[in-house]
Amino acid sequence: MKSANAATLLNLFSGTTNLAPLLGAYLSDTYLGRYATLALACIASFLGMLLLTLTAAIPSLHPHKKEDGTASVTQMAVLLASFALIAIGAGGIRPCNLAFGADQFDPRTASGRRGIASFFNWYYFTFTVAMMVSATVIIYVQSDVSWALGLAVPAALMGLSCALFFMGSRLYVRVRPEGSPFTSFARVLLAAYRNRRLPQPLPTQLYASSSITLQQVEEVKCLARILPVWSSGIIYFMVLTNLGNYAVLQAMQTDRRITRTSSFKIPAGSFVVFNMLALTLWIPLYDRLLVPAMQRITKIEGGITQLQRIGTGIALSVATMLVAAAVEHRRRTELRDATSCFVLVPQQVLAGLSEAFAMIGQVEFYYKQFPENMRSVAGALLFLGFAIASYASGLMVTVVHRTTGQPDWLAQDLNQGRVDLYYLLIAAMAAVNLIYFLACARWYRFKKSDSPDLVAVVEMDKPNGTAAPPPPPV
Repeated sequence: MKSANAATLLNLFSGTTNLAPLLGAYLSDTYLGRYATLALACIASFLGMLLLTLTAAIPSLHPHKKEDGTASVTQMAVLLASFALIAIGAGGIRPCNLAFGADQFDPRTASGRRGIASFFNWYYFTFTVAMMVSATVIIYVQSDVSWALGLAVPAALMGLSCALFFMGSRLYVRVRPEGSPFTSFARVLLAAYRNRRLPQPLPTQLYASSSITLQQVEEVKCLARILPVWSSGIIYFMVLTNLGNYAVLQAMQTDRRITRTSSFKIPAGSFVVFNMLALTLWIPLYDRLLVPAMQRITKIEGGITQLQRIGTGIALSVATMLVAAAVEHRRRTELRDATSCFVLVPQQVLAGLSEAFAMIGQVEFYYKQFPENMRSVAGALLFLGFAIASYASGLMVTVVHRTTGQPDWLAQDLNQGRVDLYYLLIAAMAAVNLIYFLACARWYRFKKSDSPDLVAVVEMDKPNGTAAPPPPPV
């Protein structure tokens, strides 16, 4: 395919895999349950990755060097079928895997609540380790050894993943589906619209004629409370997306040798590893050392609330872009291509620390603040934010590219552009987003049923064996 067509297809694929969790969450909550949804999604992912491997391994399934250089209808059909299966798998796995894992802990006990909080940290830790392996070992095998082998390895790992998942089937706690909140949302909003001109009645009177229960109304209120906090995550994801895109281009125009005398160059696409490495080193330190220390001071389970954790991550995103702008300005005006690639490490480390706070904080916040039957929606919301941020980032790049004139901030040659000014623009957006988030966090009220576990509950035993009274809310 031509590069422009290939980029368009990949953008469409990326957007689809981030939107598919909405449908997966609906099917899980309404009909299948999380276990069955994950089971079917695992199989679909494995078959999709296996089919993708075959497009590289079997000569008749990929085009050879021809004058027109195009693929046949059959070859494209097989490729698109593999993409479709992978998207279906993502649609089921992404909204359900975290919620299903957390279902295995009892939130009514102190140990269960601690287990849930630790689970989110370690889930993100293992996820990041896997991404590090993908960004180094897998990419090396694909680019320098064999595409067929490079695709076969993750396909085989997905097959192993399916096997391990099904091995634990007899041990899992399975929560039965109680109906999708999407249906409840529509019914409540429709009833409210139909009754908008009636005198203000009691809630029970307002919705009785439409068979709307008070629980469904509370679910809509819960979503309405969370949406402002969720919307602040879109700008945050845009920061990470833009940094990731242009950090690769920055690396390509630096000296990527490990030493001045070395002939080996670090691949430009592998600099994301420093981001992941910072995150993987920070999470165990945070979970095992800092959280217990903060709990003793704040008397809050987890050390700080989820909103405080998210806010810290957003503040770090501002610092990340300011550092990135300063590094790019120095690289462009002083040293240009002679700059050592390692000047890019500080911004990647800050981005990793930012993710450790904001991303994990969001995951835990959505899980704990949504009712039980809405937790698949919580997972889908996170990826919906990714999708919107991806599309918005693409639009932002287009607008900046067309409006900045000469010099074009995003010129093909970074030495002729002003990516440092682009980073400053993103830093300003992140700063405004931080102010917006703080306003949302101040306005937000935690769900009452979770308030003991979110705000006030690290129970400290007194010497006489009685429990200490809970501290005042923070």
